This record gives sequence, C-alpha cells and structure tokens, in this order.
Amino acid sequence: MRMKSRLLTVGLFAMAFTANSLATPGDVQATAPKMAGPMKAPTTEPDMIKSAMSAAPLAIAQGATIVTMDDKMNMKTLRAGTNGWTCLPDMPTTPGADPMCLDKYGMEWAHALMAHQNPPTDKMGFGYMLAGGSDASNTDPFATKPAPGGRWVDTGPHVMVLNIGTKFDGYPTTAANTKVPYVMFPGTPYAHLMLPVR
Repeated sequence: MRMKSRLLTVGLFAMAFTANSLATPGDVQATAPKMAGPMKAPTTEPDMIKSAMSAAPLAIAQGATIVTMDDKMNMKTLRAGTNGWTCLPDMPTTPGADPMCLDKYGMEWAHALMAHQNPPTDKMGFGYMLAGGSDASNTDPFATKPAPGGRWVDTGPHVMVLNIGTKFDGYPTTAANTKVPYVMFPGTPYAHLMLPVR
C-alpha cells in the first residue's frame, strides 16, 4: 500500500510513516479527490490532512497518524494518531491522486523498500489507497517516471496486501487491466497484491 516514486517517499517517512468521504479536523465530510488527469498536490497542512484521510475509511483515517515530508525529506507529523495506522497525503511527484494509509507491517514493508532490503515475509501488511494511485512502473519498484514510450499506471480505489511472499497463482502480473486484482512488482521482493474496490 508501491513504491515507485510514491512508495519511495513513503519509505522515507517510514524511516524517520471505499472512501467517498473523509474527515477534516472539524469532522466535516467532504468528497475524496477523483483521478481526472494531473492532480495538484496539497500544500497547506489542513489540505494535507484532508488528502491523507481520503486514503482510508473514516473509521481508520480519523485515528491515524498523519505525516508528510518537507522539501529536504524530513518527516513531519501533522497529527498524532492512536490506532497504529499512518496516512500520508497525495505525492507531488506523481500526476494522479495517491494518498495512502498503511498499518504497522505495511510501514515495515515501505521501510524495507526504501532501504533496498527484503521486506518481512512473515508479517502480512495492509494498505488503503481509496483515492486511487499513480505509479511509474508495475515492474520496477524504484522507477520515478515511466520508461521511454511507457505510461503512468493509474489504478482506481484499491487496497494492497503486502509481505505475502511470492505465491500469486491466478493473478495477472501486468497492469494491463487495473480494474481487476493484479500483482504489483512481480518477481521482486516487493511484489504485492492490488485489489481494486470499484
């Protein structure tokens, strides 16, 4: 819950991190961002919190720690949480909306990705990306932009199952159709299952 340029940023904050609604600090309901072409990443703390919370169901998002990275890649906690989940807002390095929320073991997976180490195989992690995701590659965990002639891999609202080894029998290993479950980063230690929810 990936991470191309997106998960590279997730890994950095980890080292130092079907919702139509999200909660703001005043518990006001709002509509989650839709993937309709390039998105402008949030720049104010209230908008970052709102963006981060759009990644998960309200029951998860309202108790999650919200973090972001500054321009020097230092982690900044925007809001302390209480439920063991960590959410981050849309990334400025990708064209689509891609806030995410990860549980404890999902964070361990992200940390391993950033450190170029093998993630744990005995601690299943879980991540929400209910506002969608935009990835530079389905095969290269460290890609920051699509290969020449390639395109961004846009996936609608989905969840990610992480740290489940390499047994993905029956699931496509390409992102040719992101409307069905598929494997992200097949053949690498960071392979994980992408499960669209709409």
